[in-house]
Amino acid sequence: MPQLRFVDQQQRLLAELEAQPGDLLLDVARLADVPLHWRCGQGTCGTCKVRISHAGPAQPVLPSRKERNVLLRAGLIDKAEAAAESWPDISSGWRLACHLTVGAEDWSVLCP
Repeated sequence: MPQLRFVDQQQRLLAELEAQPGDLLLDVARLADVPLHWRCGQGTCGTCKVRISHAGPAQPVLPSRKERNVLLRAGLIDKAEAAAESWPDISSGWRLACHLTVGAEDWSVLCP
């Protein structure tokens, strides 16, 4: 089971827990009372933005068109990123926790 380590922008630990690969990150955070901001849970508001990092090599992910549009509208990515079909799973870019499924690796999740 992957370990998820939720941290704030000062790298203070908010929570550390295990999750099942394939679980939706927002659901994992909500069930564990992690102080992750969210409003709609459907990928339209953009408030559940997070940054992911892990020790393994970067893998390509295929963010949905909806996620890319919400992040673009919120000014969190640029037009080139929004047009890209795939992104590296670890980058300085934002993702929406309501669209992000837990992988097999241990993650550090930055919550703004």
